[in-house]
Amino acid sequence: MRLFWAFLLVLLVQVPLLAQQGIIRGRVTNRATNEPIPFATVVISGTSTGATTSDAGRFEIKELQPGLYTLEVRSLGYKTERVYEVAVTNARPAELTVSLSEEAERLQEVEVVAAPFSKTDESPVSLRSIGPDEIRRSPGGNRDISKVIRSLPGAATAPSFRNDIIIRGGAPSENKYFLDGIEVPNINHFQTQGSSGGPVGLI
Repeated sequence: MRLFWAFLLVLLVQVPLLAQQGIIRGRVTNRATNEPIPFATVVISGTSTGATTSDAGRFEIKELQPGLYTLEVRSLGYKTERVYEVAVTNARPAELTVSLSEEAERLQEVEVVAAPFSKTDESPVSLRSIGPDEIRRSPGGNRDISKVIRSLPGAATAPSFRNDIIIRGGAPSENKYFLDGIEVPNINHFQTQGSSGGPVGLI
């Protein structure tokens, strides 16, 4: 019998406590179009208690003690709106509609600087690698790298008895040659003044 009265006393104490839990629910809309704003943040000012609006712009904050609350409503691209003195009671949920105004934010400029001579493996615009096997297999090249280069796109032909290399309309003297990182003025025998080639290649 004593156990029954103890259980009844605990139940009677908990019923008022449950009845004191208030609710704030409502809807967040665009002030210009009256369209709902999804994923807006509704927070009780000064606390971390809040909710996020649904796809329909609706929110609900539960388990609040009766009293007056200030709400802060935020959303990306909108001005923050504050709703003061929202009365919460245990009689019924507090209903409200919050309209947000769009805010045009000016972003700082972003400067992108690219290296002028960077080359990537994905897009080698002006890079062509030739291996020794390809030089040996090149028809009519006779293992002469100058003759192999002349057969590539963008390289113009010269008289058959000379190894001058003309790249994209440039003069033969505009080319540079490097061997193991060391510049070689000419890679052909019997060079003619003002040209880059001769009848026989050195390499």
